[in-house]
Order: sequence, then C-alpha cells, then structure tokens
Amino acid sequence: MQVISDVNEREYASIKRFSDEFPAEISVPSEAEIFDISVRLYRGGDTAYVRIAGDHTNIVKIERNGRVLLQKPIISAEKSDRTVLNVEDIIAFADTVNVDDVRDVIGRQIEYNMAIAEEGLRGDYGANIGKTLLRSYQPDIKTTAKAYAAAGSDARMNGCELPVVINSGSGNQGITCSVPVVVYARRLGLPEDRLYRALCVSNLVTVHLKFGIGTLSAYCGVVSAGAGAACGITYLLGGNYCDVAHTLTNALAIDSGIICDGAKASCAAKIATAVESGLLGMCMYEKGNEFFAGDGIVKKGVEETIRSVSRLAHDGMRETDKEIIKIMLDVK
Repeated sequence: MQVISDVNEREYASIKRFSDEFPAEISVPSEAEIFDISVRLYRGGDTAYVRIAGDHTNIVKIERNGRVLLQKPIISAEKSDRTVLNVEDIIAFADTVNVDDVRDVIGRQIEYNMAIAEEGLRGDYGANIGKTLLRSYQPDIKTTAKAYAAAGSDARMNGCELPVVINSGSGNQGITCSVPVVVYARRLGLPEDRLYRALCVSNLVTVHLKFGIGTLSAYCGVVSAGAGAACGITYLLGGNYCDVAHTLTNALAIDSGIICDGAKASCAAKIATAVESGLLGMCMYEKGNEFFAGDGIVKKGVEETIRSVSRLAHDGMRETDKEIIKIMLDVK
C-alpha cells in the first residue's frame, strides 16, 4: 500500500477515468492456484507479463515482449510455525506474560484500530453498518462492541487511509479481534493491564484458528476473529481456560460457513455477525448451555473442533472459492 500512498486527488480522477476507458479483459485459468494473479499489458508493439502466485508478494514469472526475465516454482513463502499454539497455553501465556513486553504492539493496536472505528462512526463510509447498528438497536455494550468493529471495516473498505494493526495478514481481522475487547474494557472501567492480557488471548486465538485454515480461503476470516474477540472478552470478564474453550466451541458452531467474496463494504456486516456469534457463544456458556460433540462439526474438546473448522475451510471450501470467483466475474 505504501507504493500508492502518495497518490493525490487529481491522480485519483485520472485513475478512475483510466479504469472506465481501459479495454481490460478478465479471465479465470482452469489450473489456477488459490491465490493466483497474472497481468498482461500492451502498449504499441510492446507487451509485459507478470504472475504472482501462492502469496501476495511471490512473483513467479516476468516476461517482456515474450522474453522470460524471471521464472521460478510456485513455493509459498515460509511462514512462522504456529503449530505449537493451543487454547490452554494461550490462556497460560496471557496469565503470566510481562505486560511491558507486549505493551508497544498491543498499545499500537488499541490506538490505531479504535481510531479507525471512531472515524467509521463519524464519516460516511460504505453501507454504514456501524452507524446502522447504533441507530437501530438499543446501544448496550454488546451492540456498541459490534458497531465499533463494523465501523472500522466501513472506513477501511471504503477509502479511509488510517492505518490498522492487522492479524493473520488482514486488517479486518485485526479490527475484529481487538475493537470489541477494547469497547468492553472501557465501558466497564477495567484495568489497562487486564485489557492487554485479554487482547493477547483474542489475538492469539485468532492466529491459532487462522493457521489451520490458511492465509486465503473461501471461509470468511472474520469468523475466526469474531470468535477470538469473544474469547478475549470472556477472559477480560474473569473467565478461565474452560470458559474460553467453551465460548470458542460455541462460537465456531454458530457461524462457520460464512463465505469470503473479497474485500468490500459488506465485510462490515459480516464482522458484526461474527462478533454477535462470538458473544452469543459466550452468553450460552454463562447460562449453562453449550454445543456438544456430534452437534454438526463440533468435536470433543476445543482443539478437535478447531481442527474440524480448519478442514472445512482449507480443504472443503476449495471448490467454493473457485465458484465464488466465477460468480463475481460472471463466468459460467
């Protein structure tokens, strides 16, 4: 994004005019990777071709006028090994971490992500999901938490240039797993150190969920982040490992299956839905209710349920991803 950070208003108008007039053709290759973008440009007698596959910055082929300048195998960039994560150890970490060791990164997340949430509620962005929630329902703490998270996405998906601290490579997931936790802490007047520990839970649970799903999937990433936020709020309110594990299982049983169809205004509504499902999962367990092994994809134990969701999202939704792209491009 830094490449285009200096584009000014006059240039925006030129870009809009260019995109309207440029004779672009879009097609879907039959043997494409999950993430696979190829661009071929023409000017006079010259042509240029670039292919990115596997990861957002992984250039695997460059051609100029038919001559190959770069070609390499499609191998995803090496990621940090997160297989060591589990919910029990995440809670233990949150209980024992020296808050000063995480204060910079968590503090930045609070500052940046709350700033864009507040901007989303001030401005006129996209479908204004955050504003709609506050105007349509009694603005209790749950509605406010959903509204602030949705408003951050309203702004981010619709032109606001404020920075966001991400989670699992996604700004929307960074907003979703953090903003509701901050709203709860501030509304209830809870100590700052408790908030920082709770955000360790929400962030790490989200990372744990996303690792098995993969960076890119037809499974909407904010489902994981909404569940992570609910886990953070459960911890914030004094919940232990058992409380967090049951909240997470309940949340995943409710809304797993929301599709990802690109970054756009409706992401804010999906964020509100994901936070709502997470909070419902939390309230269920508070009232002595829960989903049990055998209830659909729910398995015995939170880690087995997480593996079920990973399998659903990583393997089961591969064909869904292809069909979504075809639908978006009106390809039969």
